[in-house]
Amino acid sequence: MTPMDLNLPALEMQTLFDALPDVVFFIKDSEGRYTHCNLTLVRRLGRKLRSEIIGRSPLEVFPLPLGGSYMMQDRRVLCGELIDNQLEVHLYPNRLPGWCLTFKRPLCEANEVIGVVGISRDLGQPDSRHSAYERLSQVMDHMQANFGDNLRVQSLADLAGLSVAQLERHFRRVFQVTPQQLLTKLRIESAMRLLYGDDSIASIGQRCGFADQSAFARQFKATVGMTPRDYRALKGQL
Repeated sequence: MTPMDLNLPALEMQTLFDALPDVVFFIKDSEGRYTHCNLTLVRRLGRKLRSEIIGRSPLEVFPLPLGGSYMMQDRRVLCGELIDNQLEVHLYPNRLPGWCLTFKRPLCEANEVIGVVGISRDLGQPDSRHSAYERLSQVMDHMQANFGDNLRVQSLADLAGLSVAQLERHFRRVFQVTPQQLLTKLRIESAMRLLYGDDSIASIGQRCGFADQSAFARQFKATVGMTPRDYRALKGQL
């Protein structure tokens, strides 16, 4: 059997992704406007019809700090950058924050970038049937108890009795993320909870294991799509 040269129409792709409730699918034009999206995105944005999203930009369907961040990410992709396995928190008007892995690619025609195509896949439950699950659970417990400390991947590998390469491989299979991504997730989740209180942003960053406030702000914005200050101001709208 020889490989088939197929070009799957965008509408067919959209229909296929409608069947995946844990995956957001989208195509945007060169101006960042949605031309296609699956029903998962429509529902998570609190809309009923796909037509309420098509033709609009993220600025028009997400709260301002988030929409602006997504537009900036799209511009990078339109310039040729690939987004691979980007751990993110997505905030939607009608649901709790959800963790996902985002992939984006420039959409090309006749050697010209004409848009962006991408998916964001929800993080699933850990694979408890994996042979290394019990060993990795001990590492996870250690990370949950000590994420505010300066944890190193080598020390986590030593705790599991694995090499760093083995730990990385098993983590991807069991948790769908790397040890560093899981550590980031634990720290950002804690920071999001603490931002509902009155502690200073600098003290929250320090408690969550970041070297300084600027490092905290950079990682928070890269993961959540807005700065800690913007999140604190926005949280009442979510």
